[in-house]
Amino acid sequence: MQAKSHLAVVAPNGQKRAVVPGRRPNAAYRKREHLTETEIEKLIEAVKGNRYGHRDATMILAAYRHGLRASEVCDLSWDAIDFNAATMHVTRKKRGLPATHQIRGDELRALRKLHKEQEPKSAFVFTSERGGAPFTRDSFNWMVKRAGKKAKLPFQVHAHMIRHATGYKLANAGKDTRSIQGYLGHKDIRHTVRYTELSPTRFKNLWPD
Repeated sequence: MQAKSHLAVVAPNGQKRAVVPGRRPNAAYRKREHLTETEIEKLIEAVKGNRYGHRDATMILAAYRHGLRASEVCDLSWDAIDFNAATMHVTRKKRGLPATHQIRGDELRALRKLHKEQEPKSAFVFTSERGGAPFTRDSFNWMVKRAGKKAKLPFQVHAHMIRHATGYKLANAGKDTRSIQGYLGHKDIRHTVRYTELSPTRFKNLWPD
């Protein structure tokens, strides 16, 4: 005699689980991955109204002038800055090549002011409110995104667009690819070529008068 089964037959409920969508491609959020100089200026103006406005504005300015990644600007230390010579030693991440950059007058004055007023004192240039701890990459990216909204830029902004803005600015100014490569610390020049490809100056005088 066959034993009775204790398993109950359950009818399918027909419910389909929704698949959580992943992050969309960058092109879905914006048509380009760099900011213009005017847009950088708008970001700087937007953060000046923050609680630590001078720190935030100087941070964006330094990232732009030296093509710093979020991790590089957060790790920037005072011993990398020579106020007398007006230079900054830039240490690159991702096995990038280090370099020494000149610091322009407005940036130098902003850094001097930040150094004088920094409290508590820290080895790092840009610090959080937690006892002189360095600013984090996530905090910097959040600050830049928030500034983009406040500045009413018509697309979503992220911190790495500032580094791209540097490359685009230099290419647009007619600087040669090798110089841009050294300034941004690229080991592979293929990473630099993207900026000269975007620059309208490559087509200058293409059409005869």
